[in-house]
Amino acid sequence: MSKRIIISVTNDLGNDQRVHRVATSLMDLGFEVCLIGRKRKASKRLAKRAYTTKRISFLFETGKLFYLEYAFRVFWWLLFQKVDVFWANDMDTLLPNFLAAKLRGKKLVYDSHEYWTEVPELIQRPKSRSIWLWLEQKLFPKVDQAITVNKSIADIYQEKYKIPVAILRNLPVSLESVSNPAPNENVIIYQGALNMGRGIDLMIDAMEFLPEYKLWIAGYGSIESELRAQANKTEWKARIQFKGFLEPQKLKALTSKAKIGLSLEEDMGASYHFALPNKLFDYIQAGIPVLVSDLPEMKAIVSEYGVGEILENKDRTAEALAHRIRKLCEEAEQYEQYSTSCLAAAKVLNWEQEKDVLKKISEKLH
Repeated sequence: MSKRIIISVTNDLGNDQRVHRVATSLMDLGFEVCLIGRKRKASKRLAKRAYTTKRISFLFETGKLFYLEYAFRVFWWLLFQKVDVFWANDMDTLLPNFLAAKLRGKKLVYDSHEYWTEVPELIQRPKSRSIWLWLEQKLFPKVDQAITVNKSIADIYQEKYKIPVAILRNLPVSLESVSNPAPNENVIIYQGALNMGRGIDLMIDAMEFLPEYKLWIAGYGSIESELRAQANKTEWKARIQFKGFLEPQKLKALTSKAKIGLSLEEDMGASYHFALPNKLFDYIQAGIPVLVSDLPEMKAIVSEYGVGEILENKDRTAEALAHRIRKLCEEAEQYEQYSTSCLAAAKVLNWEQEKDVLKKISEKLH
């Protein structure tokens, strides 16, 4: 008889590709899977999935009251479900899963998608951070299996909490149709969350010095309105397009039409310092060279696979960034080499390879 895993997130399930890949792969490994999240006012109807989904509407959308309501309601729901393994994604889902797992004598997996207590939003709110850090210190050492997204964060957690932490990188599914790109326009793309510290404001300013280029911004987030306002104040606003949230297949198609992809996270705390964003791998999978921040995990991937260039800290000005973008796009022989390297790296840096890690983790859950 299949064991049942309940996977918890605080998002609305619509665009969390990592969790979707994990859920689908766990089903392939013989588990029955249920994914629980939230239903927001703007949430779109979910397409039918192979696993079970449940979305709860909450009274509060953000802030402390949302997290309190989420913890209380999800805990009570989990208490009465048929389940063998609780799977908590990120610190904001861990408390209700921990309590339910302990009361019911079930296994608990904690999947941390980033160095959660060191994100910029919490660093700027020390009181809130102290609460989450206290919870992390109390709960992390007591989970049955811990997972995170790269070696740097795994090493930190292992040193702090003295338990083994598995590494499951956020790699995309292979694109069978990808070929060496030949974009018709000079299009730069940023895909991902529109949150603070992602370098998007710098990208917008750099367009002043790139009159023959376009910038596509695909995603949504907490500072979207500020970024749109910033772009609308410029004389080059017509060359900046906000694409909004796109379904995964549409986003992949859009990305493959760009010339290069940007991942310019700022060094705002340990979470960003050790970040390994999934958009980096999405760019590589689409066959487009990348320009990334001089941060250790991103730098290591770019250097190892030769898929693009690194923006040094001294070049984090609009004019210097524009120069680096132009150089990357317009040196034809080097650009071709980066593109070829992306296609080679895409055969290795994909979910089909990475899910072997998930298989080893799942063997401990049977």
